[in-house]
Order: sequence, then C-alpha cells, then structure tokens
Amino acid sequence: AGRPAGLSVVLVGDDPASAVYVRSKGKATRAAGMHGVEHVLPADTTQPALMTLVDRLNADPAIDGILVQLPLPRHLDEWAVVSRIDPDKDVDGLHPVNVGRLANGVPGLRPCTPLGSLLLLEGLGAPLAGQEAVVLGRSQLVGRPVAQLLVNANCTVTVAHSRTRDVAAHVGRADIVIAAVGIPGFVKADWVKPGATVIDVGINRVAGGLVGDVDPAVAEVAGALTPVPGGVGPMTIACLLRNTLEAACRREGVAFGL
Repeated sequence: AGRPAGLSVVLVGDDPASAVYVRSKGKATRAAGMHGVEHVLPADTTQPALMTLVDRLNADPAIDGILVQLPLPRHLDEWAVVSRIDPDKDVDGLHPVNVGRLANGVPGLRPCTPLGSLLLLEGLGAPLAGQEAVVLGRSQLVGRPVAQLLVNANCTVTVAHSRTRDVAAHVGRADIVIAAVGIPGFVKADWVKPGATVIDVGINRVAGGLVGDVDPAVAEVAGALTPVPGGVGPMTIACLLRNTLEAACRREGVAFGL
C-alpha cells in the first residue's frame, strides 16, 4: 500500500517495568521498519485527557495499532480506556469486540501473549487437536484468552485457578501446561507428565533476578519448557508487531499471509 504499518504505544506514569516494556516495543517496531509513535504521559493524567488521546489515535490514518500499556495508575478506568480503542486498531486484543471474536472463533486481533504461546506450541510441529491442556490462571490478559485459543485449536482444556482442588492432579494428566499464575516456581517437577510441553508465562522479580511460574527442575521431565526470561516475552513483542501488520493489511485491503 506504499506506507509502513504504524503502531502507537501509550504509557501513563513511571512504572519501571512498564517503561522497560515500552522501550522494548519501540526498539522492535523500529527494527521491523514500522512507523512507531510513543506517547509518555504523566501519572496524574486525567481520564478525559487519556480518552482524547485515544480518540485522536483512532482517527489517525498513519496509525494501525494502538496499545495502552497496562496497568494504568489507579485513578484511571482501564476498562473504559480499552473499550474506547477502535477494535480494528486494538493490537492488544482486549477490546470487548475482539474478546467476542475470539470466543466465537472468527477472525480478529488476538491478545499478544496468548497468541505467542499458541505459536510456540504450533512451532513444535505436533498436532494440537486432541491434546489435553491445562491452563493455570484465569486472568483476562492470559489465562482466559489462551484457553479459548486452545479450544479453537481443538484441544481439551482445563482452566485451573485459586479455587481448584488438587491442581497437581490436573497438571499431571496434561500434554500441554501453560502457567500464568504469578507465583515463582509454582509448578513442580513431580507434577508434570513426562514429555509434556510446558509454557511458562510467569515473570516474577525475586532477589536473584527474574524467574517464572515453573520450577526449573521441570526441564528434566518435560519434553519442552520455555525459559524465563527469553521465552514467551520475545514472542509477545513479535505478536504485537504481527497484530499491527495484520491490522494495517485489513485497513488497506491487502492480503495478510502470516
């Protein structure tokens, strides 16, 4: 279509982890040859001011993807902000319209971390259909959407959470385990079925650095285990760029082939 795909990332406040993510996304956007715009707003930004910025980005023909970095400062209504983004520019896949598209199995922009996890599984080459998957965690950002993606891929899916009885027993029968609970080393080696594929979405900061939700000893039992850091994280950024390109292609009526 004669122009680069455009991504705008909005950061409100000075949360250190969010700032690191935004810098990483900006660097990847530029490396891919995309048009990247970052909006860094003070922590005391008002709801009307943030909504006005989102409206301006929705109307900007050079911007195909909009990502508002979460979490927002506590005085801001995250749900209202996410719902204000044009669903066809919602490269985080969190808008209610995109959630509905995922639930109904129709084309739409998918949440980046769940999509990255699915692509990692597909990259192993084994068919997903018929596999038994256990998702640990039911958050709107990871657990619920990744479970829906696995259902759409014809897996048999169990979602375990804080009220689940005997989590280890559920994990022990799974061919695929996706851990997204935010508890360092939560999944133990003796829980995991030999040869299972384990996707560790957790990123937990402890005294020794960053660790995942899966005990590293699981690597001795699993058929495959994603590292932390360096596993799902890079896939999340890659899928953000993928979603931006997909959004640009749809807006321009160009076939999207990834």
